Amino acid sequence: MNPTQLPLPSLIAIEREVAADAREWGRQRLAEKLQQLADEPSQVFPPPPAQAPRVDAAQRVRRNHRHR
Repeated sequence: MNPTQLPLPSLIAIEREVAADAREWGRQRLAEKLQQLADEPSQVFPPPPAQAPRVDAAQRVRRNHRHR
């Protein structure tokens, strides 16, 4: 090895760098997709919450309720 050359990176260092790049790429891709959805004029973003179904009072009684 020539004394002026830098040592080669280890396999784990390369794997960490590639994994970090992949996470960043995924984060950017997610941000782009979410922005596209938010920019669509006919869409409501975020969507309104779903209404909970109405439950009859008799159905609200806890099962396995023990009387004291």
